[in-house]
Amino acid sequence: MSLTIDQIEIYASPIKLKEPFVISLGPLTHAENVVIVIRTHEGITGFGECSPFLTINGESMDTAVAVAQLLAGKLKGKNALNIEDCVLSMDKIIFGNSSIKSAFDMALYDIAAQHAQLPLYAFLGGKKNKTIQTDYTISLGPLEKMVSDAQRIKDRGFQIIKVKLGGTKEEDIQRIKSIRLQIGNELSLRIDANQGWTPLDALEILKAIAPYDIQHCEEPIPRWQYMKLPFLREQSPIPIMSDESCCDEHDAERLIELKACDALNVKLGKSSGIFKALKIIRLAEQAKLDLQIGGFLESRLAFTASAHLALCSDSVVYYDFDTPMMFEEDPVVGGIRYGDHGIVHVQDVPGLGATMDVDYLKRLKKIIL
Repeated sequence: MSLTIDQIEIYASPIKLKEPFVISLGPLTHAENVVIVIRTHEGITGFGECSPFLTINGESMDTAVAVAQLLAGKLKGKNALNIEDCVLSMDKIIFGNSSIKSAFDMALYDIAAQHAQLPLYAFLGGKKNKTIQTDYTISLGPLEKMVSDAQRIKDRGFQIIKVKLGGTKEEDIQRIKSIRLQIGNELSLRIDANQGWTPLDALEILKAIAPYDIQHCEEPIPRWQYMKLPFLREQSPIPIMSDESCCDEHDAERLIELKACDALNVKLGKSSGIFKALKIIRLAEQAKLDLQIGGFLESRLAFTASAHLALCSDSVVYYDFDTPMMFEEDPVVGGIRYGDHGIVHVQDVPGLGATMDVDYLKRLKKIIL
């Protein structure tokens, strides 16, 4: 069976955040995303989205739109159901650019699952056999604001808080101590340094905050120092999760061989989409490593794809799906819904089950190929 790619639409989709989102790599005021719509000659349409991140995957909204035109030109006329061929074709066009490739990949999987008349998670072999519960993230900032944000998140009913760190050793230790004192011991805490520490400082900080019951620490040191991770993992009282150092399946294989981490953070914008993310998941399953599914600043459209992916493996035990709740507007129709305590609900409809509002798309700059 073949579904011929007939038309591809590229939309620049900037959405303002309710307040700046700050990590050790810098502040963000907008989600500068790109939406891809793939239409087939047979009438099935797929939606995809990415959130390019200059400091992590080296892409911006503008570069993603430019590269999208190259990819679209190569994919037009291809069979949308032959996802592997489409992925390989994109990789032959240009190296890297994992963010924009993930948007095309997502739209292709949406088409394939719709054609199979299955929800995406079922098309991928998954089951609704677990609860998806997202954390909510505290931006890096002044101590008083981070503590008050923690209390606000607790008051909203979230049960898992993720804290952005990556400042000085003394500041970060005090941040965790003060936040734990404010919220008590019943909520789970995780931390993310976004490569902000030296290996020596990382070990000292992790030992100092271990009494405050931290689930795990994401990417404590610069990604290029991954050879230092095995020692840090061995010495750390807190489990280490690789994020920026784990983009595709090749990175995952390397980290697993090095015994560099306790868990991997999978993001579609790093892996180039679902096709390669599934390879990371299989490697982690074989190595008996825990997985987190996360993202960048995508809307509910892309996080719906991430939620479907999360249902595909029992090794996925952590979920970081909070950023759509930080947007000033929600242009997504259908898709995941957020319930009490950060519970994420996935709909049982064919395909991704999420599209972008037509009127919203009309407001955006677009290119049709």
